[in-house]
Amino acid sequence: MTRTPGGGAPPPPGKDPVARVPTLPSVPAQPGPPAPESAPAAPASVPRARRTAFAEGFDRLRAAATTEPGRLRILGAVLALLVVAFGAVAAWQMTERTAAADDVLNRSQPLSSDAADIYRSLADANTAAASGYLAGLQEKPATRATYEKDIRTAAAKLVTAAANSEPGSTSAATIASLSRLLPEYKGLVETARANNRQGYPVGGAYLRAANEMMQQRMLPAAEKLYRTENQRLGADYADARSFPWASLGLGVLALAALGWAQHRTYRRTNRVLNHGLVTATAAATVGLLWLTVSHTVARAGLDDSYEHGVRSLTVLHEARIASLTARSDENLTLVRRGADTRALEDGSVADAYEWGYDHQIDALRTALARAADLADDAAGGKPVRDANGFMKVWKDRHDLARADNDSGNYQAARDRVIGAAKEPTSVCFDNVDKALATALTHEQGEFRRAAGGGLDALTGVPAGAAVLAVLGAAGAVLGIGRRLSEYR
Repeated sequence: MTRTPGGGAPPPPGKDPVARVPTLPSVPAQPGPPAPESAPAAPASVPRARRTAFAEGFDRLRAAATTEPGRLRILGAVLALLVVAFGAVAAWQMTERTAAADDVLNRSQPLSSDAADIYRSLADANTAAASGYLAGLQEKPATRATYEKDIRTAAAKLVTAAANSEPGSTSAATIASLSRLLPEYKGLVETARANNRQGYPVGGAYLRAANEMMQQRMLPAAEKLYRTENQRLGADYADARSFPWASLGLGVLALAALGWAQHRTYRRTNRVLNHGLVTATAAATVGLLWLTVSHTVARAGLDDSYEHGVRSLTVLHEARIASLTARSDENLTLVRRGADTRALEDGSVADAYEWGYDHQIDALRTALARAADLADDAAGGKPVRDANGFMKVWKDRHDLARADNDSGNYQAARDRVIGAAKEPTSVCFDNVDKALATALTHEQGEFRRAAGGGLDALTGVPAGAAVLAVLGAAGAVLGIGRRLSEYR
């Protein structure tokens, strides 16, 4: 009979034995300290603020900088960024200077010359109208053709100036005003001419109205346009000639960083050259030298175009305007016959147009002297000297016409002015105008040659700077990548 481990009888069939667990004697509970009536609740946990992506990125960057591979990655990124920044700023600045130099050559200076031509054409048309009126039925076809040509030239130049002016600008408003006044002026001149040919004295009143419109409204507006375009030309010169300090500074900084990186690599590896960093340094050096040399050459060309082109052109335009105004005053002296007077500083009274002639001849003499000083070659100096000689002869002949007019010999004075005499002042004026036109053509060519050379020096610099920047950045990344591969 099978016994259980405890020695008792076996369990009945079909019943699992139940293990007996000895019971421990109960220990009476010891009285403890009384629990407080209400225990304070545990403080709730305050959620931590989420860190910004910038802070996390900074921590990762700081952690990466503690290892050499991490430092190399940061160095490569900084070098590539510096080289790209240098190339981008250089391309941007040189694009602006190239555009400004192109404006100087092809826009602002031609517009300045067009504005001067508008003034000259209007003044010459006014002179031709007065000459034709004085001649009456004996008006020469050439005088009439000159007047019509001047009106057409002024109209065409106004159209060109309007197309190139900024909408809403002062120049645009001035051009619009001149475009409205030109047909009105032409109508007054035609009315004066028609009445004069029929012998009606009222023709002089119409011519006087036309002259007043020209002198008081149209020519001041044309002069304002000329001054405005000259200021625009000066602004374009300043933009084209300004030194690209930002790009040069970045270029020097990039070269310094690349030199330091190569020195660091040499100290850590004893390798003299890192091909990638050498390539980046060469690209940055070429870009910096190209930028410096091209801008220096362009600046020299622009300076030359201003000193020996624009300044001479400005003085010659002033001389031509003075000669045209003097000729107009000379004609109107005979048309008005002393009807217009001017009080002088000494209290005396003089014919307004005679005073105007003397004033303009003095201005012409001064302008020719300045033009002679600015002329730097024989081709530019000869026409100025010729104009000065013709001006002196003109003044002498005008004095004879004035003496005839003052003595009451109006017919003789008119013949000395409009061409019936052997040596009229009209021939002298024409010679002065032709000489000044020759000088202007020469100086315009000098300007275009010098300014064109300056613009050519900037050709390709923006694109070249961008290409060299990409090449330099790639070299920097590959050079640092070569060092990183040694840690894998």
